[in-house]
Amino acid sequence: MILIGELSLWVALLMAAWGTTAGFAGAYTHRTELIASARRALFAMCAFVVLASIGLWTALLTSDFSFRFVASYTSANLPSVYKFTAFWAGQEGSLLFWALILSIYATIAVYTGRKSNRELMPWVVPTLSAIALFFILVLCFGANPYARLDWIPPDGRGLNPQLQNPGMAAHPPNLYLGYIATAIPFAFAVAALITRRLDAEWLSSVRRWVLLSWFFNTVGIVLGMWWAYVELGWGGYWAWDPVENASFLPWLINTAFLHSIMVQEKRGMLRKWNVTLVVSAFLLSILGTFITRSGVISSVHAFSQSSVGYWFLGFLVIAIAVTAYLVTTRLSDLRSRAELESMVSREATFLFNNLLLCGIAFSILWGTLFPILSEAVRGTKITVGPPFFNQVNIPLGLGLLALTGIGPLIAWRRASVRNLRRQFTGPVVCGVLVGVALLAFGMRAYYSVMAYALGGFVLGTIAQEFQKGASARHRMYGEPYPVALFRLVARNRRRYGGYIVHVGVVVLFAAFAGLAFKKEFDVTLRAGQTFSAVDGFGDHWTFVSQGVSDYDELNRHTTAVLLEARRNGKFVGMIKSEKRQYLDSQGNPTFEPATEVGILDKPHEDVYTVLAGVIGEDTAEMRITFNPLVWWVWYGGMIMALGGLIVMWPQAERRRAQAGYMAPLAPGLVDAGTEAVG
Repeated sequence: MILIGELSLWVALLMAAWGTTAGFAGAYTHRTELIASARRALFAMCAFVVLASIGLWTALLTSDFSFRFVASYTSANLPSVYKFTAFWAGQEGSLLFWALILSIYATIAVYTGRKSNRELMPWVVPTLSAIALFFILVLCFGANPYARLDWIPPDGRGLNPQLQNPGMAAHPPNLYLGYIATAIPFAFAVAALITRRLDAEWLSSVRRWVLLSWFFNTVGIVLGMWWAYVELGWGGYWAWDPVENASFLPWLINTAFLHSIMVQEKRGMLRKWNVTLVVSAFLLSILGTFITRSGVISSVHAFSQSSVGYWFLGFLVIAIAVTAYLVTTRLSDLRSRAELESMVSREATFLFNNLLLCGIAFSILWGTLFPILSEAVRGTKITVGPPFFNQVNIPLGLGLLALTGIGPLIAWRRASVRNLRRQFTGPVVCGVLVGVALLAFGMRAYYSVMAYALGGFVLGTIAQEFQKGASARHRMYGEPYPVALFRLVARNRRRYGGYIVHVGVVVLFAAFAGLAFKKEFDVTLRAGQTFSAVDGFGDHWTFVSQGVSDYDELNRHTTAVLLEARRNGKFVGMIKSEKRQYLDSQGNPTFEPATEVGILDKPHEDVYTVLAGVIGEDTAEMRITFNPLVWWVWYGGMIMALGGLIVMWPQAERRRAQAGYMAPLAPGLVDAGTEAVG
């Protein structure tokens, strides 16, 4: 199977090359036999990439250390689950994983679109084949996972301890599924630009794939935050690390597109903007891959420096040049069919929303690339830290949060004073009450108070929208309110699923605002010694060291310290933090000792302990951190993902027609009364 996999990688290269060549030639000359041949070549390429992936997984699971990749990222005593996830732990395997997902996505997109978008598909197929060809070229000539060693070692080096975590089993695949899904809308955008078929038809296919990309990126980013929180031991979950930023950029652009596409569907506006956003999401995904794999920026998430980064840089330059040419030469075909009639309208709100999202993306991109630019210009690498990102993006983020509540309240085209008064009164009162209550309780952190007040305003908006729709169904059909609410969401998934996403956004902002109450202490404790502290909420904590212990388990030697925790005199739990020294099958150390944090998690606060070192036999140096509202981060991400699933869930056209939707109106964009009829 391993030999079949190794051979399959080269056959996949030939299939991708033929699919690209025959596809572009067939699309240009309108020769149906070449178009069909390119389509079959793409399907064959997918099959051979799958075989190549199975071959590498076989080598990993059987510990075939004759392969450099297997020897570099596994060992004989590594648990099987981490042998499986080692597939994407290294440069070569992760590139093959990328090619695998891309080929599967491409196959699904081409197969499902074979009867629709007939004028676009002849160009979509070779575009996807060309992207796959690039990745397989890199695999074959730049980072071959099947490269062999001159001699076979008795054991492998093992997997980095930081990657031996459930979060790293799930975080990279989800992030890759999101990253790579941007290639499908990109291919449709290229096809639409080449054929000049830039009406709304191509957007229907693109929107589904952008939603898929957005969903997996959301899940991947939240899982990555969780992994960083429980594994790295620095006490936080987001550090504005360059690779974190690179994963965030496509998410921001996809979010902007999912809002602006509604303006194009409803009013025929923002056509240039939407094409640019689709293209930019893919280009930023490639840029993020370049940052991760070139070694030009230091990061705990990045791979070591290699020549593979320059392959991605060259591909990125070519992709930018091609798409810039296509967009600039099609500007006349992308003219809007309507003009903005009023700055107080829903389309204006979506425009401001897009400007803020893109402003945040630009600031993050600038801060991430600044070390590279400063070294190129001045010869000195100047790193931009969290203070810059926070100073710029906190105000922009609060503005974005405000628009999340404003958008649903304003009518399309032009809002009247009466409409504004009726719509805004309830939500504004909710926001003001939250802000006043927090000030009355003594909160003085300006940004935090503003975040909670705006969160109250947004939740008031969402509650009002759900109440209006459910009440309309209750009046018209006599349905009980729970049934009316369920059917309202079920038959208007796009709109109300989006509102659920907005609830998740509010929960996340509330969690981020809670960082104003964070406190941390560095302590040294002997067995039986006590440390007392007051957290950000005013609770009194006492920690009693139970001493230091050493023991062996699985493939590691562990040094642990156990703390008894009491809050306001009451026992709340035991917290254990560890230092782990991983060993190979011969008992030799493989990596530097890894930290395993101790977490006592509660809905309002986490107690987070890190073992920094041991003095003598019973004295531990530790950092104790009180992290507020961390649960809210994870649950906010879950709520966003749930809302995304509701939006993505297919809704049959027959049911839409029965629900009373009017053909000219996009689902989810009509008023609550019409939606309630559904």
